[in-house]
Formats: sequence, C-alpha cells, structure tokens
Amino acid sequence: MKVAQIQFARWDKIYHFSPNNLALEKGDRVVVETELGQEMGEVIGFEEIEDKAGSVEIVISSEINAAGEEEKKIEKREIKPILRKANQGDYEKLPTHKEKEEAFEFCRQAIAKRDLPMKLVDVVFSFTGNRINFAFIADGRVDFRDLVKDLTGHFGKQIRLTQIGIRDEARISGDYGHCGRPLCCKKFIKDFSSISSEMAEAQQVVHRGSDRISGCCGRLMCCLQYEYQGYKDLAEKMPDIGQKVNVDGKKGIVIALHVLKQTVNVEFQDEKEGRLVVEVDLNRHKK
Repeated sequence: MKVAQIQFARWDKIYHFSPNNLALEKGDRVVVETELGQEMGEVIGFEEIEDKAGSVEIVISSEINAAGEEEKKIEKREIKPILRKANQGDYEKLPTHKEKEEAFEFCRQAIAKRDLPMKLVDVVFSFTGNRINFAFIADGRVDFRDLVKDLTGHFGKQIRLTQIGIRDEARISGDYGHCGRPLCCKKFIKDFSSISSEMAEAQQVVHRGSDRISGCCGRLMCCLQYEYQGYKDLAEKMPDIGQKVNVDGKKGIVIALHVLKQTVNVEFQDEKEGRLVVEVDLNRHKK
C-alpha cells in the first residue's frame, strides 16, 4: 500500500495518509481530516507499507541499545484518506506572516514576564484557526500553566505548548555543518535516531574533541550513524589491542588500531634495538 508522508509543522512527527487517487508530488500542500479537525500539511515523501485492515504499523523511533543493536518502537495507526490538494481558498485561510510574527513576539514577551526557563522556537496556527501551537525548548520540565492562561486570554483561542528537542530547533533554523553542506536534519532526515558515543569510538574520532564531533545543536552529529556499521564490520576483522601476534616470525603486541586503513601498530622488543613499533598492513598478512 502506498501512503503519503504528511507533516504539519517542521518539528512535528510524520503522519501517514492515503493519497486517495490524487496526483501528488513531494512538496504539495494537502488538506486532511485529523482527530482535531481539518488541517493543512505538506507532502514530504511517499512510502510503501503493509496494509493491515485499514491500519499500518509505523516505526516512530529508533535507538541503538547497549549491545549496539537497533531497537525500533512501533505504533499501529489508522490510515485516513487525503481530502484534497490545497486550493486558493485554503491558502487564504492561513494566517499572514505578520500575524505569526505578532503572535510569536507576544508569547516571547509573556515568557520573559513570567521569567520561565524556556526558549520559544516556532508558532503554528491550525488550519481552522481555532488553535495556536507554540513550540519551545527547555532543559527540563516547565510549569507553563499561568502562561497558557495569559495566551488564552489574549488570543481567545485554544492554546497548546509543545516542548521539542534541541535537534528540532536546528532543523527549523537550518545551518551548515563542519562539512560545509546544509545540515542533514534540514535537508533529508525525517526521524531522529539515537546517536551514541560508541559510534564515535568505533570510527576513531573521539580524540578530536566534542566540538569537532558535535553539530550546531550541541549533540553528537547525526552523520556518525552513516558509516557506523561499516566500521564495526571492519573492526571485527582486526585483532584486539594488547593481543599477542606473530609478524614474519617475530612476536609482538598490538598497541593501536587503524580501522579504516586496516593496519595495526605492533610493538616488538628487540635485544639490540630495544623497543620497536611497526605499522602492519593486515591485508598483506592474511593467512
């Protein structure tokens, strides 16, 4: 079954809807029926999934456990049809850029007035206009009940406050990574997976320091997951540090690994020359 991946806000999770025989392309705006009423979202992609009696099992998160294995959290969701592609009348219902700026600024000032430890990131109006969702980041939980009262009294609408992650903020603002290219989260990453220090260790980049392997969000770079499995596979073919080896009839001890080059540093104790360290190419010494 082919479904369309729909997103209502840049930081929101992805929802799946049936294309309903509509000629859709990535980037199209569509109107759908949700549990909270009609909403307008953007088509960010398509996916072939198994249809199970009108619902599908969706991977909503993925993490690497202590054993280095991927663990997926799966949720069963109903697949509803897309009502229509957005038309001119639908676009006219959306708030103007000025209205969004004014709402953002009022909320920002209300947060400052209450001296709340939170940073406002985005504001999203519902398609029907009866709800406003303010997205923010914070280090921990925030009691924003009084803030909701302030916002409800001012706007006269249903108010939602959504705490998002710092990586979501980077996705919204956009930037350039150490590679000189736009951030992966801004360009193509749809769901954030857990990035562990084990990934950096496996790729032998920990020694570069946290600044070199962290993105602008302050978290470990998402690209550390791209080649992680490849490095793990290469490392399995290598001896352990401290392991005794025999190289050309000489006995030595492995003191360092170079995974990508598939070489190891071997220490020999020579009676005449004393301590001697040699880099050995494993590809040339395969049995």
